[in-house]
Amino acid sequence: MLLAVDIGNTNIVFGCVDDAGNIALFERISTNHNATAAEYAVLIRNILMMNDFSLTDIGDAIISSVVPSVVNTVREAIRKLFGVDPMIAGPGVKTGLNILIDNPKQLGSDQAVDAVAAINQYPVPLIIIDMGTATTVSVVDRNKNYIGGLIMTGMGVATDALITRTAQLPKINFEVPENIIGTNTIDCMKSGMLYSNACALDGIIERIEEQLGEECTVVATGGLAELVVPLCRKDINLDSDLLIKGLWIIYKKNKK
Repeated sequence: MLLAVDIGNTNIVFGCVDDAGNIALFERISTNHNATAAEYAVLIRNILMMNDFSLTDIGDAIISSVVPSVVNTVREAIRKLFGVDPMIAGPGVKTGLNILIDNPKQLGSDQAVDAVAAINQYPVPLIIIDMGTATTVSVVDRNKNYIGGLIMTGMGVATDALITRTAQLPKINFEVPENIIGTNTIDCMKSGMLYSNACALDGIIERIEEQLGEECTVVATGGLAELVVPLCRKDINLDSDLLIKGLWIIYKKNKK
């Protein structure tokens, strides 16, 4: 079984994928920039044990990351646990994705992995939304070329900035309020954050489709997408496993 790991600024996603591409495990933990390889090894082992997997179930691993300082730590943790050197999704690794931006090396590995999964599962043209620390929007044209996208402030980052820069606004949990019009500070903040992001996604999708001159399949993933996508008026496919699927496809393309 393949262990697929995506390291983000806020969370690390772990997935176990069998030879047929079926995802048997999906877990998310907080990214700890100060953790040692041994500490990550304990976390990974505990995740597997909690889901009734043993260390011998894992035959190989692949990692994608937008946090360079954590990659080697997680890589060493995987070596300690399983005795394998994980594949790193990045430059020099075949993806099958034709990237037509100004500097393809600048494309985040998570965006590339998302796009690889999406073009193998959904009709093109595609708009791919990943809602994490930043919200990224990727566009794939009808010929399966990655042609560019947008990067927006993530909902968590925006909320933290609002709280930091205002004296009387408290921390909030992301929950959908009963009504868009809030009647207290907490609900006003929740409504403002969730609905402003939903409206932003609706508007961005509309303008991208206008530029392309055709309707697109829209796919959303990431930790916050589950909250925001149901509030959107556009038809958006919610796919929380997109990154894991993409890592499995890339692994298969490169493993000899």
